[in-house]
Amino acid sequence: MTTKKKTQEKKTLEYPVRDMSGKKIDTITLDSKVFDGAVNMALVHQVVTMYQANKRSGTASTKTRAEVSGGGKKPWRQKGTGRARTGSIRNPIWRHGGIIFGPKPRDFSFTMPQKMRRGALKSSLNEKFLSDSLIVINQIKFEKPKTKLFFAFLKAQGLVENESALVVMDKLDDNTKKSSRNIPKLFIRDVSSLNALDVLHSRKLLIEQSSLKTLMKVLQ
Repeated sequence: MTTKKKTQEKKTLEYPVRDMSGKKIDTITLDSKVFDGAVNMALVHQVVTMYQANKRSGTASTKTRAEVSGGGKKPWRQKGTGRARTGSIRNPIWRHGGIIFGPKPRDFSFTMPQKMRRGALKSSLNEKFLSDSLIVINQIKFEKPKTKLFFAFLKAQGLVENESALVVMDKLDDNTKKSSRNIPKLFIRDVSSLNALDVLHSRKLLIEQSSLKTLMKVLQ
């Protein structure tokens, strides 16, 4: 697999950390082994294909000539009628007949090595970093479940209306879940279940400082 590298314009790996009001309060040192500016598009494509295939239900089904109702009796005698011979009114070339080589329930899922999945996640994080779509928050916490508070939080981080965003936290609490569930194009994930598809699915990535440190420790 070939690795395509984008030019890394950032001269330092010191990245700003904001509070929930959008104010810069600290910095975090990004691990150069993780945020190295490399985006392996071929690997990302393979891994994203796996995640999408694993979501497929595979329940599409059609009936063959053996499964459709009717067709037990030969429509007419074999010879002497001047018509084409046939043995069943449910053969595939007849209306209401069976389906040839139609879909049947199947399992589309497959697995890939953990090293490849982590490599794709690393590439997706680099893509967000290089495009200035990564926002690090010191802590995300809401005192009460209120959608208005979550809207204000997103606006303070510079997100425009209806812009897709992924929020990554160490642990999802009820207040955060209830405050965000009515906001369109917003996705909430805990850091332990994060994958490359989640990161690439949204335009902005908002991640808690502690969650980013966990990711850097796992991906280095």
